[in-house]
Amino acid sequence: MSRRRHSDSDNEGGQAHKRRRTSEPIEIEDRLESLICRVGEKSTSSLESNLEGLAGVLEADLPNYKNKILRILCSVARILPEKLSVYTTLVGLLNARNYNFGGEFVEAMIRQLKETLKNNLYNEAVYLVRFLSDLVNCHVIAAPSMVAMFENFVSVTQEEDVPQVRSDWFVYVVLSCLPWVGKELYEKKDVEMDRLLSQIEGYLKGRAKTHVPMLQVWTAEKPHPQEEYLDCLWAQIQKLKKDRWQERHILRPYIAFDSVLCEALQHNLPPFTPPGHMPDAQYPMPRVIFRMFDYTDAPEGPVMPGSHSVERYVIEENLHCIIHTHWKERKTCAAQLLSYPGKNKIPLNYHIVEVIFGELFQLPTPPHIDVMYTTLLIELCKLQPGSLPQVLAQATEMLYMRLETMNTSCIDRLINWFSHHLSNFQFRWSWDDWSDCLTVDLEKPKPKFVKEVLEKSMRLSYHQRMVDIVPATFAALIPAEPLFKYKYEDESASSLPGYQASIIVGNAIKNRASNEEILTLLKDVPNPNQEDDDDEGESFNPLKIDVFLQTLLHLAAKSFSHSFSALGKFHEILKALTERDEGKLHILKVVYEAWKNHPQMIAVLVDKMIRTQIVDCAAVANWLFSQDMAHEFTRLFVWEILHSTIRKMNKHVQKIQQELEEAKDKLEKQQHKRQKDSGDEEDMDKNSEDEEGQLEEQIDRLQEKVESAQSEQKNLFLVIFQRFIMLLTEHLVRCETGSVDISTPWYKNCIERLQQVFLMHHVTIQQYMGTLENLLFTAELDHHILAVYQQFCALQL
Repeated sequence: MSRRRHSDSDNEGGQAHKRRRTSEPIEIEDRLESLICRVGEKSTSSLESNLEGLAGVLEADLPNYKNKILRILCSVARILPEKLSVYTTLVGLLNARNYNFGGEFVEAMIRQLKETLKNNLYNEAVYLVRFLSDLVNCHVIAAPSMVAMFENFVSVTQEEDVPQVRSDWFVYVVLSCLPWVGKELYEKKDVEMDRLLSQIEGYLKGRAKTHVPMLQVWTAEKPHPQEEYLDCLWAQIQKLKKDRWQERHILRPYIAFDSVLCEALQHNLPPFTPPGHMPDAQYPMPRVIFRMFDYTDAPEGPVMPGSHSVERYVIEENLHCIIHTHWKERKTCAAQLLSYPGKNKIPLNYHIVEVIFGELFQLPTPPHIDVMYTTLLIELCKLQPGSLPQVLAQATEMLYMRLETMNTSCIDRLINWFSHHLSNFQFRWSWDDWSDCLTVDLEKPKPKFVKEVLEKSMRLSYHQRMVDIVPATFAALIPAEPLFKYKYEDESASSLPGYQASIIVGNAIKNRASNEEILTLLKDVPNPNQEDDDDEGESFNPLKIDVFLQTLLHLAAKSFSHSFSALGKFHEILKALTERDEGKLHILKVVYEAWKNHPQMIAVLVDKMIRTQIVDCAAVANWLFSQDMAHEFTRLFVWEILHSTIRKMNKHVQKIQQELEEAKDKLEKQQHKRQKDSGDEEDMDKNSEDEEGQLEEQIDRLQEKVESAQSEQKNLFLVIFQRFIMLLTEHLVRCETGSVDISTPWYKNCIERLQQVFLMHHVTIQQYMGTLENLLFTAELDHHILAVYQQFCALQL
């Protein structure tokens, strides 16, 4: 097939011909990429004829564009895993026509696999190994060499002093390939495969599973067991083996080309030794398989495969792959999910909803940002308005019914998703169906959930809208109107100690008095902590903070930006008032008292005060755990503030560490340059030495800043965990003394918030494990609390 593009006009000059010749290879390369990436998508021709045609085109282009074709095929194997068998068939057809190309492709894939493992890209490595295994079905790779690779992978379980998560990953890779290639490998190498599965079984029986409770979405095992991912996959593979490796859901286009492919010469995989364990390796965390539906939930239409059938694994894996590939483009992602091959054989909507919620609730964190799942579900509802909204409503109802045993972190995500979802559908919901939440203690999960959903919905709407959308019977759960509470509002407050001072300060702010003038006025505010005859220095004066901040926030209460502007303008005064730790705590207390009916305003003001260093992170943690906030302890906004504070601290440390690394790199380059230019003039040497001296001083300063910031970071975690331990210990002692069951809604919330802190910030907390173990999580600690720490430690092993 000719690739030459002939000129449309004979009158064009030679220069135009020259320009076209240079751009022609790029155009052809782009066209090849487009052809390869789009094969398998909707087409008037059959997939088989498209593959045969594409194989012919690529074969013709191999002499000139072999490297480009190799690169594209290696890339699609990694980044389009949902079209795995389409591309393995294509490679099989090319191998049948050009044996050398097949060999080069296998070598390129092995190089790519080594690179992904070296760079900790374990998900992509799974896709590459699975691709190689499917090439056995296409007669590209010889079955014995694939079995040998699997044996090398499983041998990792015999290594000593390596984390369990390392062995887990290599076992998972082998098991996850078997739905595709198990039948072929058993036909060729049954004895070796039996030995391999026996080794895997022995490893799985001896595995520690201390980590599982920390990763489960629900604590209850009914109606669906929450299985650890390897246990579940092992059960699915066992059933597949029992069914003689027959499965019905994998697209296998290579079957149509069997007569061609079986004639092809096969390649042996080069010996592959798994790279050794490195201390900085970041293996994937274990998971618990999310189960929400079974065949009874979808009574009409095709039957949903059982939880231990391999079809369930294959369908879910392919749907995860589609989301992984297209998550940045919600419209494409939704369309691809709904056009899943073989959709008529399964209740696709149920599978899609279960997979999306499974990702959203994945602990410690979802694979993608939370809002992506919201927009994806909205898009799916638009594309399938006749069926998907009903399945989603059914799922939401099931989640609501199971709130009692749901993990608190997952409830947070459910609140955020549901409120955002409702805001896109005029907040329409059958609220009366949830009236059972009105007959129980308001601290129980169901009423708390509804209250938090309405609170979050109000942020996306307005107060009166919330009053209008829910029945009047729900009045107790509707959030208060988000108004400022000014304690010096009118003359009824005239008996308060700071009333007169608030009027004077308010007038001074309105009259644009300077910071110095206002500070002078504040000196006259009486100090309730100081006796009249106490002449010893000035003690902490909470009334000063009360008068100034209440008045300032009252005058700036119109909007977020007014409040930010006020904090910025009077930053100097606020810093002066919060020199001591008591002042930092009191300023937070005043913000809360003034804006207690507007949690979002509290969150953004606290955020602003941390950024401007009016308060520090430890002060925020101490305030949130203080007695003043005890009645709000289980509210979602409290934990959003805490996690935001921890993230700020972590980013601060990372920023300084990065500056230090950059300065060290600069110094190294400078020294290298000086050594290289050592033969040049002396004055240049002197300039270089001066620059190096300045850099060394800068590095010393940054080193001190890093150490100081890390010390502050460690202190923050010590404060948080110490306060958790104190609260939980008090509760446990109180229950034991009064012979009361410890499992109250408050206790469940608190212990799961402790788990949440560990999980959300696990990378940072790992640095301070030794300190935590020596100072806080000691053997003497109550086993209920210590269990959380042990579960966390088990995740890293």
